[in-house]
Amino acid sequence: MTRIRDLHEGWMEDPEYRAEHRAATETFELMVALSEARENAGFTQAELAKRMETTLSAVARLEGWSSNPSVDTLRKYANATGTRLRVSFEPIDHRATDRDI
Repeated sequence: MTRIRDLHEGWMEDPEYRAEHRAATETFELMVALSEARENAGFTQAELAKRMETTLSAVARLEGWSSNPSVDTLRKYANATGTRLRVSFEPIDHRATDRDI
């Protein structure tokens, strides 16, 4: 039986797959960071939407896979949750394995 990890390791040899994997990982990390900021502030999505002067569906989209928010939107989200937006760039270790990416 083929294990998914074995397939993934083979697919990581493909630069296109590797790029898509990295993008999905970054999107997932953003979704987690947004929902954690909201939850740590003690707000529901509906409460946060009121604070941001937007709709519940807009907040749900921000915390979902289909979102590609602007810096202004992220700043507004941060202000509404009492947090500070911080963006960083980290060097890519091209020797990294899929466990590090």
